[in-house]
Order: sequence, then C-alpha cells, then structure tokens
Amino acid sequence: MLFDLKARGLGISPKLAIGDGALGFWAALEEEFPSCRHQRCWVHKTANILDKLPKSVQISTKKLIHEMYMSPTKELGLKNFKRFLSLYTAKYPKACECLAKDRGITESCVQEK
Repeated sequence: MLFDLKARGLGISPKLAIGDGALGFWAALEEEFPSCRHQRCWVHKTANILDKLPKSVQISTKKLIHEMYMSPTKELGLKNFKRFLSLYTAKYPKACECLAKDRGITESCVQEK
C-alpha cells in the first residue's frame, strides 16, 4: 500500500502514521517514508488493554485510558499513565505491560520539534 502511494505520486513523506501495531506496516513505513513518525492507534490499544482485564474493572480503566490520550497536555497524559500503572500493576500486570509496551512510540509523536 505504501509503495503504491509513492508510485501514484505521493512525493512528500507524511508527518505521522497511525497504525494498529502490525509490525509489517511499521517496517514498510520505515522503508518507504523513513522520516514519518509512528503512533499506535488508541482504539486498538484500548481494546487490547481491556481484553486483559476482568469486566468488573473495564469501565473505570477505559475512562482512565481515555483521560490519557484525551489529555490537553503531555504532562497530564503522563500523570494519568502513571496513575493507571500504580492502580493496576500489582493485580493486572499483563494489562499494564500492554499499556506500557508502546510508550516510546507514543511519546516520540508528541515531542516538540
């Protein structure tokens, strides 16, 4: 798909690509548009995290996840990220690992140039 975009005339690299975490997409993006920044899709990320939690806590955790990515500032988003980890790491480590896994990718997308 990315090769086809270039072949059809996309000459300027996109500034940001959002994907569901499929490794093939990120590898192709690096090859075709190396300057493009990556960001994980929060809809997919949220679903992956909730899948690792019991139904009884999904409503409260989903709200906190939304507060992360809907935060008006990076600082507030990171505060909510840390809050999530402090609340749930002991009881639900797999959900917290899933959340933290793409932190570097997400942070690189919000850094100032």
